Amino acid sequence: MENNFLRAVDLMKARYAAYERKDIDFIVATHDEATRADLDVEETKKWAEEAEWLGLEILGTEKGEESDDYGIVEFKAVFREKGEEHIHHEKSEFHKRDGKWYYSGWLPLQGTIVKGKKIGANEPCPCSSGKKYKKCCGKK
Repeated sequence: MENNFLRAVDLMKARYAAYERKDIDFIVATHDEATRADLDVEETKKWAEEAEWLGLEILGTEKGEESDDYGIVEFKAVFREKGEEHIHHEKSEFHKRDGKWYYSGWLPLQGTIVKGKKIGANEPCPCSSGKKYKKCCGKK
């Protein structure tokens, strides 16, 4: 799939679909080069392959339109992993470079919730990063 999206939210939806398809090459290609070093490709691949993707809900956007160079998309992605349903809630930052949108990273609102269970700060992060929750998706 080519990165020719008019709005940041369109790229967000395409990236979610890439997780469903386990298309890690697309995830890497649409990650901003300025922050790509932060992307753990092997962990991302593992997460995409081990999760059953159940749905995406766009909660809101700020800027990110065709005439903008910057945008924010807030979303919730629902997935099942190891028999438990999770909700990954993220506020994503996007930048347009040379007319193409790229995912740059997440803003302080970040988290993954195991339905019906609160995750302790020192527990392993449910996104499978191998880090403690407080050092990963639980960062404030």
